[in-house]
Amino acid sequence: MTIAVGNDHAGTEYKFEIVNLLEELGHKVINFGTNETDSMDYPDTIHPTAEAVETGQAEMGIILCGSGNGAQMTANKHQGVRAALCWNNELVELTRQHNDANILTIPARFVSLQQALGFVNIFLSTEFEGGRHANRVEKIACS
Repeated sequence: MTIAVGNDHAGTEYKFEIVNLLEELGHKVINFGTNETDSMDYPDTIHPTAEAVETGQAEMGIILCGSGNGAQMTANKHQGVRAALCWNNELVELTRQHNDANILTIPARFVSLQQALGFVNIFLSTEFEGGRHANRVEKIACS
């Protein structure tokens, strides 16, 4: 699977570890994030990440910023993107099962690195349940 990754300065440390994990799992990674810890504007890396998912260049995405809020808001401006802000395992699982989220948003300043790596594993291994949820997901996008 091809996975787009984007981050701001608050997510750089976690991004490096997440990219390593993804590559160890055999995924292709497109890194749109900063490799620096100097302050920068998260939309500059999140828009290209979301666009990669939106256009099919990547099947899924993982984005990180301090709180996760700005990254999620930015990504969700893109049609076909369903970015979910998650801070525990249950939310990660449910957003895949019920919302068919295609971008995982991690609040780097509010979860540990170990938690973040666990979220990535759960996100990638959990399937969308479809059924009653499919109709709801179809209603998310604006026309």
